[in-house]
Amino acid sequence: MPAAPVKSDPLPRLVTALACSLLPGWSAPGLAATADWQRIHSPQLQYDLQYQAVPSPGYQPGDPVLYVTDGAWYAEPGQLPELIQQLRHAGKIRPLLLVLVDARDPADLSVNRRHQQFMCNQQYAAFFRDTLLPAVQQQYQPSTARTDRVILGLSFGAINAACFGLLLPNQFGNLAMQSPGNKDHLAVLTKLYQQQPLLPLKMSLSFGTLNDNLGAGRKFHQTLQQKGYAVAYQEVRFGHNWHNWQPLLDDVLLHFFPATSTPSTGG
Repeated sequence: MPAAPVKSDPLPRLVTALACSLLPGWSAPGLAATADWQRIHSPQLQYDLQYQAVPSPGYQPGDPVLYVTDGAWYAEPGQLPELIQQLRHAGKIRPLLLVLVDARDPADLSVNRRHQQFMCNQQYAAFFRDTLLPAVQQQYQPSTARTDRVILGLSFGAINAACFGLLLPNQFGNLAMQSPGNKDHLAVLTKLYQQQPLLPLKMSLSFGTLNDNLGAGRKFHQTLQQKGYAVAYQEVRFGHNWHNWQPLLDDVLLHFFPATSTPSTGG
């Protein structure tokens, strides 16, 4: 059953004004081509993107869905599809649909558009809401409840997850943020969450203690706590890299998709 709309004030113009004024904070190397990607055109962004949907063992229509930005990285080196299979076979998480979304140009994988897409880009949010989610729904029929949708990202993609909490609260009730960066982006998000009314969002947030925007991250976490958000928070003794992110993915999955949960009916 579709979730009831979340009532919230319109986003302040500060979102676009400040977001567009900031330079991207982290760049990662390109990746080789990955098989089984589906190309999809975005009228909102006026270019093509690609995504890959991976049903877990036991997946049935109506099960929850995990959307992941920087999907090619989470596939390899993150090994997220394999981890989901392992946890499902061990009976530790619910069946789910994994949707890996790629920020690279499908026609030229050396071109990565993540820096243009992820900082509270309202066109990118509209692409998810009006194009990608309906396409996945038509193909795989996952749950439409906002409480059964999670958006996951790392670094700039984690900033995007935080932005989706404000831009798409009717679509995503769960935000998984690994090492949001950089400190300027976090300062913007901290201010936005301070200004906005409390929304029904469940979150996970993690940082490394080595060169991983920890000071700004702790301030962001404190702001979320003060507002009354439910946040599963972790700090690990690693930096802004996969030694930090990959070992925490099982915690993310167990937090949002525990095997003891029952399917949501909305809300």
